[in-house]
Amino acid sequence: MPEIIFNGPAGRLEARYTHSKTPNAPLALMLHPHPEHGGTMNNKITYMMFQAFVDRGFSVMRFNSRGVGRSQGMFDRGEGELSDAACALDWMQDLNPNAPYTWIGGFQFGAWIGMQLLMRRPEIAGFISVAPPANLYDFSFLAPCPSSGLIVQGGKDDVVPEPSVLDLVEKLRAQKGIAIDYRILPQANHFFHDHIDSMIACMHDHMNNAEQGGREIAADKKQLKKAA
Repeated sequence: MPEIIFNGPAGRLEARYTHSKTPNAPLALMLHPHPEHGGTMNNKITYMMFQAFVDRGFSVMRFNSRGVGRSQGMFDRGEGELSDAACALDWMQDLNPNAPYTWIGGFQFGAWIGMQLLMRRPEIAGFISVAPPANLYDFSFLAPCPSSGLIVQGGKDDVVPEPSVLDLVEKLRAQKGIAIDYRILPQANHFFHDHIDSMIACMHDHMNNAEQGGREIAADKKQLKKAA
């Protein structure tokens, strides 16, 4: 898992990147929790999400946003961190110009940043948001949400209460054309202590279903083309 240093909007950014052995593999970018509360790319949930995408054959990056670890700059309350994430995605796309699509994933603050990036980058085909801080940040920018995805929440989260996330999910589900897969782990706290494996299993199950749906759509299109 090579260390990567690339130029960001506020200076150099530190990252870890795994390049898929599969030619023209899809991309995934993982975003860490709040920098002012100890969030880094080495956060356990962020790392496990990263590894789940590696195991699925994606080319994957996780990185430290500005002011975290060896990354230059200072915390910018979200605006700068969003620019950092866009720059990280640019770096991967420059290296992988034939990647067919991209997924975005984030934990807590990283989920909020990831959902904002989702709105700006149409190549992002799906998202995984773990404990999105709907009680702390405004998610009304998701109007409409451009992609379907997975939201995973702990039922015993005392940092991001589950009812606030459910409210976000219900607002998203009211929109047409997308599907929100909402999974609650009833005994999990904010950091999913003793439940990270279950959270990762939710990721794999969601992505298995998404891939199956994609194959069915492709097959339907092929049949329509033959009929024409």
